[in-house]
Amino acid sequence: MSFSLDTPSAQTLKSEAKMLREERAASGKPLTHSEALEEIARTHGYRDWNTARAALPDRVAVPFQVGMRVKGTYLEQPFTGLLIGVQLAHNMQAFTVTIQFDEPVNVTPTFMFAAYRHRVVSTVDINGISPALRGNGEPQMRLFRA
Repeated sequence: MSFSLDTPSAQTLKSEAKMLREERAASGKPLTHSEALEEIARTHGYRDWNTARAALPDRVAVPFQVGMRVKGTYLEQPFTGLLIGVQLAHNMQAFTVTIQFDEPVNVTPTFMFAAYRHRVVSTVDINGISPALRGNGEPQMRLFRA
């Protein structure tokens, strides 16, 4: 069985069910947890929660997805951009990300000359921080959702 990148995980559906419960409670029409799970499963095209749970993949929660707008620092230079590639590393603890910058980023530490990057590939952990460090001990990249 194959899944597209937009196939939700069971954790995603559980989060949706929690939000549904909170919305219904606020409007004075409370739901039980199991009722919320059943309703969310049906909205995603499953017969019931058990069917959805059996069909959904157990995937690592991915904090970054292709097409996401991001911001952060690269070589201590601020940037905004578009995430155009994400690949889970073999250790399942890091991601290789490809970012297309909105504006080119000067990656040289001196103002004597400039070397601009329009696109970079970097490895970040689940928190968006690169394990690769610069000479001053700062991470090569810090990545956040825009």
